[in-house]
Amino acid sequence: MALQSSGQITLQDIQDEFGGSHPIEFSEYYGSGGAPGSGELELADFYGLANAYNIEYLSIAGGGGGGSSVNAGGGGAGGRRTASGLSITGGTVFTVTVGGGGGQNSAGSNSAISGSGITTVTSTAGGKGGRGNLEQQAQVNGGSGGSGGGGGTGDVTFNDDQVNGQGGSGTAGQGNNGGDSRGSATGEGGTNSSCAGGGGGGAGSAGADAGGSGTGEATGNAGDGGNGTADSITGSSVTRAGGGGGGTINTRGNSNQGSYQGGVGGSGGGGAGGRNSNGSSGQSNRGGGGGGSGGNNSGGSGGSGVVILKIPTAN
Repeated sequence: MALQSSGQITLQDIQDEFGGSHPIEFSEYYGSGGAPGSGELELADFYGLANAYNIEYLSIAGGGGGGSSVNAGGGGAGGRRTASGLSITGGTVFTVTVGGGGGQNSAGSNSAISGSGITTVTSTAGGKGGRGNLEQQAQVNGGSGGSGGGGGTGDVTFNDDQVNGQGGSGTAGQGNNGGDSRGSATGEGGTNSSCAGGGGGGAGSAGADAGGSGTGEATGNAGDGGNGTADSITGSSVTRAGGGGGGTINTRGNSNQGSYQGGVGGSGGGGAGGRNSNGSSGQSNRGGGGGGSGGNNSGGSGGSGVVILKIPTAN
């Protein structure tokens, strides 16, 4: 807490604010809190000054949920923000909000750090994975967010009527874009189709596009989730904020269908995409995106975010 701005001020007041030992030497407080760094010191020089110190923070939002239904996109990782050198004064009260992960077809929630005298730090929620087996472009597109969700593949019931979803956009400085879906349908009923969802973006890299494209002979591998980013704020290296893998139905096919694979979750807690199964959920406290569904199943939920403050015990 800052020293008073008027009235009587004592050496003990200064020591209580900035620390020190007895006997009190006035010269040890040169430059403290903005006081003169040399020359003559006066008690009045310390009016209104405070013992500021620097902290390090890591803030990751909740990951987006993977898309549901056939060939859905993976959820994007929660936005990641970190910095050192945030200057605060003793007695600052922080308010910390940790964002939850989103359910299937839903974005996560923001994380935030706020307090008196500091600019609020907000990490943007991870984007949802695009749904599969739908004809509306807005529904199959991955959602934008801290990292964008992967796109889902649209209805492939008849030839040439399919809608391929685009990956959502990531937020600059917080994450990366989701991957696009890919697919084809050859003949009525999509009997020779190869379709798959794109991977959700991660803090370290974009989600991968799905592998199926062009004709029904292309592989229907789903896109992998983008990798997260490692930090050592707790003293050991931990990777967080990985994107969810896309899903693939793996049943409509040609001779290549055995090679169809759901997308791998990105390092740092991204959930794996389903292979004609549910997508896996993103890892809690890492902001991982949920995996996209393969087949008429459910997308994985996004993982909750985390906020870590590294505060020195002495300046």
